[in-house]
Amino acid sequence: MGGYAMAFHVWVLLLFAGWTLAVLTASVGVYRWSHILTGRKQVRDFRADRIEGADWYRRAMRAHANCVENLPIYGAIVVAALAAQAGSPRLDELAAVILAARIAQSLIHIAFTETNAAVAARFTFYTVQLVCFFWMGILVAGAA
Repeated sequence: MGGYAMAFHVWVLLLFAGWTLAVLTASVGVYRWSHILTGRKQVRDFRADRIEGADWYRRAMRAHANCVENLPIYGAIVVAALAAQAGSPRLDELAAVILAARIAQSLIHIAFTETNAAVAARFTFYTVQLVCFFWMGILVAGAA
């Protein structure tokens, strides 16, 4: 294939998408299929308009939804960076921070009940992502 070396922030886009799929399959998927395959539920029992199940499963559903909600934002920034031919070590550093904060937020969301401390930690990691989104956007706009 061609001689184009993919920028790190593009790799992070792929990793972000991979994390989104991992959260879905390793939590929501495992929960659902374990219930279906053991006869405790049928496929039709998992309705989108009525979330039921263990507390961690409901948190996993929200963690996955959070990934899905934020992936297009990051994706748009990366597409804009590619269109503007913007690239810098700072852009890549911010991308790495976004991915690390996203993973931390998801893991906290799934693993811990919603105490004040857990919600504050989740919100902190989300705020880090927001700051990085804005910062990356400013860098890309400046390069355009």
